[in-house]
Amino acid sequence: MPFATQTLEEFYRSSLCSPKQTDAGHHFNVADIAERLQSGQLYPTYIRRDFYKIMLFRGDAQFHFGDETIAISGDSLLFFNPRVPYTYASLPANARGYFCVFKEDFFKEDLRINLDEVPLFLPGVKPIFSLDPGQCEELSRLFRKMLAELNSTYTYKYQLIRAYVTEIIYFAMKLAPLTYRPADTNASARITAVFLELLDRQFPVELSGRRLLLRTPKDFADKLAIHINYLNRAVKAQTGKTTSEHIFDRLAAEAKAMLRHTDMNIAEVGYSLGFQDQAHFNNFFRKRVHMSPSAFRLADTTAPAAPAL
Repeated sequence: MPFATQTLEEFYRSSLCSPKQTDAGHHFNVADIAERLQSGQLYPTYIRRDFYKIMLFRGDAQFHFGDETIAISGDSLLFFNPRVPYTYASLPANARGYFCVFKEDFFKEDLRINLDEVPLFLPGVKPIFSLDPGQCEELSRLFRKMLAELNSTYTYKYQLIRAYVTEIIYFAMKLAPLTYRPADTNASARITAVFLELLDRQFPVELSGRRLLLRTPKDFADKLAIHINYLNRAVKAQTGKTTSEHIFDRLAAEAKAMLRHTDMNIAEVGYSLGFQDQAHFNNFFRKRVHMSPSAFRLADTTAPAAPAL
């Protein structure tokens, strides 16, 4: 089946959260990973969620994140956003840590935070940070405070929880200042940023029968109401790659993810990604990945199982 999107309400139901923790009006939840492992309340489905997630993970594991498999070890802080599908395979029985989930509306009352502008949640960023023991304990303390407040009757508990989540976000931004840079202000940079945002928003392909609307540089130029030559010059100047290279790289990455994580047949994958027919898709995939889609799927299924996020 193709990619689906899990809502926060569906996550609550699948997680068997207590009534106090399913206050959907506040769009927030927090949990202890060890407790969820003991109760079997972990969901390995490779789908996109309509909420944000911050995880403090203690242990060794591999996560599928977009089309990549990322191995982590020791104490790690991870950030996930609604744009990128993710999952993980079975976690070690001794895994520990916490995670919180929230929707954008959770921060609507806080004018200091616009999640679309937080570097940790930008497209293409891989915000996964290794922690030393002191950093891990400091973050654990914040998650424990969230758990305590969520189960309290304090009138302003959500305002307090929001402050704890904000502290974690700023803590992470201080951990790795080189994972992001301030946005450029020139016209080429703005055009490039919008192009990359439009490209990113199309993925993952979620519905069978739904095809990509923007597949060529001209499609994007028309959408942006600019000349195709101007778009190509701006993107090349800002990124060093052509507009077509960005599109082809993203199509190849999405194709690999779909072949790896869905049961769509090869013709359906090609159709969903906007290819005329399976032959055109096969030729494209072979040029970008250096093997046929069927060979890629077979190689992936016969390799030792690898976990994912």
